[in-house]
Amino acid sequence: MSLVTVLPLTFVMIAGPQIISAVFLATSEGWARNSAAYVVGAALSISAVSLAAYLIATGAAGGSDDANHGGTGHTLDAIILALLLVAAAYVYVKREESEPPKWMGRLQSATPRFSFTLGFLLLGFFPTDIITSVTVGVKVARDGDPAWQLAGFVALTLFWLALPALLVLVMGKRAQEFLPKVRDWMNNNSWVVSEGVIALFVVIELKSLLS
Repeated sequence: MSLVTVLPLTFVMIAGPQIISAVFLATSEGWARNSAAYVVGAALSISAVSLAAYLIATGAAGGSDDANHGGTGHTLDAIILALLLVAAAYVYVKREESEPPKWMGRLQSATPRFSFTLGFLLLGFFPTDIITSVTVGVKVARDGDPAWQLAGFVALTLFWLALPALLVLVMGKRAQEFLPKVRDWMNNNSWVVSEGVIALFVVIELKSLLS
């Protein structure tokens, strides 16, 4: 079953500017609307990219039943492995970038429209996110699992993105004091956890490829 295997990759999806943006929006004016719009935008793009990858991989395999064995399965494993290595290289190269993107300066005064667009673009087309979403789609197709299993990956990713707003909802001002510390820690250390998750998945794919 692919779902349990791919769930750790949800952390790679949100590590970096994705969760940092969620924290900024959760502490902005109109935080509830902005956070909701951000999550909805992310939901659409993550679902679209992972489902497209799933359908393409399933079509290339000639149907999900054929994806589990033979040359097609090994080809898909090789594609997944290559995507993971690219993601790992990107995370490592970008690990020491300390200057936040210019658009982050707009988050404290963001509108729901801007938040929606940011969620859609950041979670759908940021290099590590598009690679990870494609990897998950191909992995689920390679294992011959139904497309609905992508929903678990999407849902957990959205939960992490919504978590800052949920903390503000539950904890109020205490969360607004706590979240900037989390933001700073994630900005400095999330690449280490991302590399660990990717490395684990690389080992899994190497084992599958060599079997």
